[in-house]
Amino acid sequence: MVHLSGSEKTAVTNLWGHVNVNELGGEALGRLLVVYPWTQRFFESFGDLSSADAVMGNAKVKAHGAKVLTSFGDALKNLDNLKGTFAKLSELHCDKLHVDPENFNRLGNVLVVVLARHFSKEFTPEAQAAWQKLVSGVSHALAHKYH
Repeated sequence: MVHLSGSEKTAVTNLWGHVNVNELGGEALGRLLVVYPWTQRFFESFGDLSSADAVMGNAKVKAHGAKVLTSFGDALKNLDNLKGTFAKLSELHCDKLHVDPENFNRLGNVLVVVLARHFSKEFTPEAQAAWQKLVSGVSHALAHKYH
């Protein structure tokens, strides 16, 4: 569960209304794979990840990034039940994929960087604080199965 104040919900929702999940999702996942290259081991089937340009231009990275970012939209609709919303994804990432749960935090932080880059005027310190709460809540929900 994420407790966002009314103004925090407004900040997150307003910014989300401008997010292009295809563009920003691919960028966020791509940056994760470049900045934390050991995370690439989960995406070996995606083809060429040999350089930053290869990662950022990879169609499979972009498509999966869009899918990942779409799940943040689900989070916004289910702030009171993030663990339930992400239960199946938590189980998948824990039991089948064996993803280090710290990678959820890393991705959340990368997403915040991407949002700040694309929405510099709208991404005020208050908006950043609200988004940090949201990505932390999503990360915690995704790591739930690990506990």
